[in-house]
Amino acid sequence: MSKPLHIAKSLVKKETLELNLLSDWANRHGCITGATGTGKTVTLQVMAQAFSDIGVPVFMADVKGDLSGMAHAGQLSPKMQQRIEQLAIEVPQWQACPVTFWDVFGKQGHPVRATISDLGPLLLGRMLNLNETQAGVMQLAFKIADDNGLLLLDTKDLRAMLQHLGDNAATFQTEYGNISAASIGAIQRGLLAISEQGGEQFFGEPMLNLDDMLQTDASGKGVVNILAADQLLQSPRLYSTFLLWMLSELYEHLPEVGDLDQPKMVFFFDEAHLLFDEAPKILLQKIEQVVRLIRSKGVGVYFVTQNPLDIPDTVLGQLGNRVQHALRAYTPRDQKAVQAAAETFRPNPDLDTAQVISELGVGEALISFLDEKGRPSIVQRGFILSPASQIGAISAEERQKIIASSIVAGVYEKAVDRESAYEKLKGRVAASAAQRSDVPADSSGNPGNEWGNSSGNAPIPPHSASPSNSTANQQQPAPSASEEGGIGGALNDMFGNLFGSDKSKRRNDNVAETMVKSAVRTIGSQVGREIIRGVLGSILKKR
Repeated sequence: MSKPLHIAKSLVKKETLELNLLSDWANRHGCITGATGTGKTVTLQVMAQAFSDIGVPVFMADVKGDLSGMAHAGQLSPKMQQRIEQLAIEVPQWQACPVTFWDVFGKQGHPVRATISDLGPLLLGRMLNLNETQAGVMQLAFKIADDNGLLLLDTKDLRAMLQHLGDNAATFQTEYGNISAASIGAIQRGLLAISEQGGEQFFGEPMLNLDDMLQTDASGKGVVNILAADQLLQSPRLYSTFLLWMLSELYEHLPEVGDLDQPKMVFFFDEAHLLFDEAPKILLQKIEQVVRLIRSKGVGVYFVTQNPLDIPDTVLGQLGNRVQHALRAYTPRDQKAVQAAAETFRPNPDLDTAQVISELGVGEALISFLDEKGRPSIVQRGFILSPASQIGAISAEERQKIIASSIVAGVYEKAVDRESAYEKLKGRVAASAAQRSDVPADSSGNPGNEWGNSSGNAPIPPHSASPSNSTANQQQPAPSASEEGGIGGALNDMFGNLFGSDKSKRRNDNVAETMVKSAVRTIGSQVGREIIRGVLGSILKKR
């Protein structure tokens, strides 16, 4: 049975008209748009608390840090008293919402993690802003890792995998295609930048179990999951990729349920323009597909942004429940946005929608929810109700107490680093190095080389000499004439007879003897042989 959620009041001809969001049409998605300071955050808080009251879990990102007040009951203030009197409504029954705090960095809530493999190459490419060629290399890295049973869990796994591909690009080329070293370098630099922005904390295990967000408390109220996003928003690609990953996980995780009396979960996507800025076509198609199909899983998605033009038409056309706060028409683009927003509403003969959008005050909005037949209702000008929970942030001490008493306290706080691609690839490198060091040396004292000759020595190119070998040769004593054989020995005997064999006389070699012996030492070369022939011929003729 459908449940009306009281969101706003409208004064029509001095009569109060309730503007209700019907629970059985809440999974048809919606949007909350308006300029800065017009009341979007309070509208988000009112809608989230209304869903929680009927038992629907909620997820929202707290980009300014003031949604944490939902964990405490509100109280009457002079400004709120004035608003209650203006709308002629009763004072709200002040009450808090069951809240679970989350934080990618693990400081203002329970840590939120996802594995590299679960995020996938498409979302990683979006996060790293890769071009088409680099995205193709990322796809290959995932494919080769899967084929070889290598788990990609955190950033060091992906870095090790990319290094492995770069070092062995020629090996993989014939089976998987070219792997550009420049692309690998670009991906590595992108990973380094993401790590410095907090990616090291986000990627890893234990990974977020979405069932922990689909909870109700003892009284049956839906838990409001608040992601601390004030610091995360400084890394806009990480922020938008994380939220899109959560949507994809919800779509894959939840079963088909069709149309229910109320959603299984409502997802508020704040600062939605970050999701669509410079998004490639393939990513926009994925977003459109998820938004279109996740309705059948019982999930309602509500985009919160300043300008309705921030949302592509293919997505905006699927958002049936709309709250439009004031837009300021200061520039031609603003005027175009006002006109476009006015034309998307079902016309009200009593309202000039385009004019009213610019006249709305803080807390006022143009509202159109789906009626009991799923049709957009006539747009009405209304005042957003006051939330029953606290408006504004709670203290850091109060937040920590709520975190410590949460039902998931201690589940995600300690990171787990099990054996994955990094450990296996580094282990292979270490084993290979150890194997090379254990290869037995040959008779010359050099380790064997599997790429060398049959004796285990790598072939040495001709006319090559190492400095160490030259030094060793200089230090070795020259063999005596009696030890030399072949032509060298014969020449020594001949020159010994020619110049005499007296040792004292040989110790005082004259210039001619020195020249001859030098010629003998160069006999191994062609030039040496020519010199020897000339010298011998001259000496023998004289004799």
